[in-house]
Amino acid sequence: MDNNTFLVVQPVTNIARAILDSSPRQWIPYALPLLLGYPLIARVLRYRRLRQLHRDYPYKTRADMAKMTDDHAFQIQKTVAQLEFPFIFIKSLQFALFRTYGIPTISRLLTKTSQFSDPETSLKRYTDTSALVQEMVGNNPTSQRAYISLARTRFLHSGYRASGKILEDDMLYTLALFALEPIRFINTYEWRTLSDLERCAIGTFWKSAGDALDISYSALPSGATGFQDGLQWLEEISAWSAAYEERSMVPDQKNRETADQTTAVIVYMLPKILHPVGLQFVSFMMDDRLRKAMLYDAPTPFFSALFSSALTIRKLALRYLILPRPYFLRYASFTEEPDQNGRFYLTKWEAAPYYVKPTFWNRWGPEAWLTWALGHPVPGDQGDKYYPSGYDIQDVGPKYFEGKGRKQLDEAMAEMKEFRTGKCPFH
Repeated sequence: MDNNTFLVVQPVTNIARAILDSSPRQWIPYALPLLLGYPLIARVLRYRRLRQLHRDYPYKTRADMAKMTDDHAFQIQKTVAQLEFPFIFIKSLQFALFRTYGIPTISRLLTKTSQFSDPETSLKRYTDTSALVQEMVGNNPTSQRAYISLARTRFLHSGYRASGKILEDDMLYTLALFALEPIRFINTYEWRTLSDLERCAIGTFWKSAGDALDISYSALPSGATGFQDGLQWLEEISAWSAAYEERSMVPDQKNRETADQTTAVIVYMLPKILHPVGLQFVSFMMDDRLRKAMLYDAPTPFFSALFSSALTIRKLALRYLILPRPYFLRYASFTEEPDQNGRFYLTKWEAAPYYVKPTFWNRWGPEAWLTWALGHPVPGDQGDKYYPSGYDIQDVGPKYFEGKGRKQLDEAMAEMKEFRTGKCPFH
């Protein structure tokens, strides 16, 4: 416990001890200061982890941040994602993917392949994308799992990129959103904003991921000469993506078709009677440009006020009333160790239970009962349809790609191991 926390906590501890040792008439006068003191304690404890990050990592100035390593960036971002803001962080990544559907060159390809526009495939494709992104974000940059997830993602896109069906600008734009949306969401909806250290870590991590995905930065001002640090990379890719949206995010029926299927995933765990409310919330989370590009109506004034108030109340409650999440309750979306067959499992499901192990808890626990009550399958239902035996990272993706691309994966991983060594990606 640091000195500042001790100075705040110790007096309140003394009050609590006095309360327990006295009669009701004696402890009632203590109730008011204890009630008033708790929000202060909660706030102090809430900021302890941020102070610890700044003590643990040697990046105090902008010059220091130019030396930030990929390993350190990963660890800092992991703290942000699993302990500080887990709910908003994962939602921001999901919304980053959703936002790409406002670009017609992206949505038209997705509807043509039917992977995101067909109800029969959209749930699995959504889960596959989430699994690969979470493997990238949740594992050390030099781990085998991170290498495989990046190599598999490269392979799944390689044919479309080689044929020109996926534009390189669209690849850069998608990468930009995975870096920028968590920062925007956290700064807008969470109990505190990110520090320069945390933002630099996110920029450093995703710049390195972009290198591993073979995404060109030639469209950015410093793409040819090199970036100073993660903050500069964020600044340049933010300005570029804003300009790209201005000229490329335009209304198109294909945007709407793709968005509708993803919206169906978002409201999947709501009773049907609440689906209209869920759709109002999805529209509320969009800005005007994205809403127009997807041909969605604006939320009603009532729901706008309701959602805005709810998010503000959540922000204040987290800051002043809720104690920080302990490490043992960190957000972990997949198993850390493989099973005897070398396969991994997702530990949570927000739509169909793909890759979730049908344990007793997963089939009969509270979430399973809620899923069953809504008329949806639970882990283990319908034979092998939802892959109850888990996933092998090198097979994640559309069914017709399973078992394919092994040679390309090996080549990509060998290449990555040469430059993605956990060191600073700017030098």
